[in-house]
Amino acid sequence: MTTPTVVTGLGVAAPNGLGTDEYWKATLAGQSGLGPVTRFDAAQYPSRIAGEVSDYVAEEHIPSRLMPQTDHMTRLALTAADWALRDAGIDTSVLPEYGIGVVTSASGGAVEFGQRELQNLWSKGKEYVSAYQSFAWFYAVNTGQISIRHKLRGPSGVLLTEQAGGIDAIGQARRHVRKGFPAVITGGVDAAVCPWGWVPQIATGRMSTVDDPRRAYLPFAADAGGYVPGEGGAILIAEDERSARERGAERIYGEIAGYAATLDPAPGSGRPPGLRKAAENALADAGLTPADIDVVFADASGVPDLDRTEAQALTGLFGPRAVPVTAPKTMTGRLLAGGAALDTATALLALRDGVIPPTAHVSEADPAHGIDLVTGEAREARLRTALVLARGHGGFNAALVVRRAG
Repeated sequence: MTTPTVVTGLGVAAPNGLGTDEYWKATLAGQSGLGPVTRFDAAQYPSRIAGEVSDYVAEEHIPSRLMPQTDHMTRLALTAADWALRDAGIDTSVLPEYGIGVVTSASGGAVEFGQRELQNLWSKGKEYVSAYQSFAWFYAVNTGQISIRHKLRGPSGVLLTEQAGGIDAIGQARRHVRKGFPAVITGGVDAAVCPWGWVPQIATGRMSTVDDPRRAYLPFAADAGGYVPGEGGAILIAEDERSARERGAERIYGEIAGYAATLDPAPGSGRPPGLRKAAENALADAGLTPADIDVVFADASGVPDLDRTEAQALTGLFGPRAVPVTAPKTMTGRLLAGGAALDTATALLALRDGVIPPTAHVSEADPAHGIDLVTGEAREARLRTALVLARGHGGFNAALVVRRAG
């Protein structure tokens, strides 16, 4: 019988809280981190609201030698990984160098670093381009820098499925643990609040153009009009339960019980979207039925037709208003490759404390959706299992079932 894969450490960097405790406190209180963009002048763009990690001072967390070769995204990822390892009580210096792997998610790499160096090239010349441009922008840079910093040579990888990537990375981490590696650092952290990261998202036509942070991102609401991007995410330690208990792990947040991914069919094919199938397959992988799920952490696009598709998947699987649904990402924005990892960390904290965080800014779900959306205040509940859903631009769907420890 396969030993369960559990989560023993969390590291969170989010727009509404730096560190797991601060983030969780703010999230339960419905405290939002959305606001006007400050990382660049967004006045000329139709979308001007973002979730920024505003209280992060890199020099307090990153060695000076790494500062010139890292982007804001990678600095956040390195910091979150440090926190996750510390939370898990793992000292990588005393472990076999091939014993721990690193699998993270990415959307497009460190675009802020890349934009700056390309601007130097165009405006000043090639001699002003940093040698670190050769790797600092790369989509696998977070995995690489975490591995190098902690001298890890276990299995590594990066999943590029945009907002679904955090779940896909965790699913891949579980595969490695099941193959015999005791632990894998996983999850995702992203940061694309710069013109190079902004323009492609505007081109999708899915970003909100509302300037009021309290009204800009309203998933499942009748007046939903798009999403707000953000930066940050979460790093988790996925570990073999037997190994964790043998080494005396201080805490186990929960089990990664089920995982599945699907791809939407081509437009015009007449076939249904793949989100419900991903959820069904994740439940089957966990050996559970829909009746076993106590809460759903929704993808919550904020785009009306995508919200409708997700609501139909939920009501088709569970029945109308049969399970509480929440979208705490309304307090952070959609974090690209970091979003699903943060939702997974949030789900584990919810299971630990028996409380469902609210969907901020939304007074009620559109009745046409037929879902029990948790709004207003956090809701206490008996929680044993949670389903986390995510969709990435391009048709990616991912679903993860997490189960409370004990």
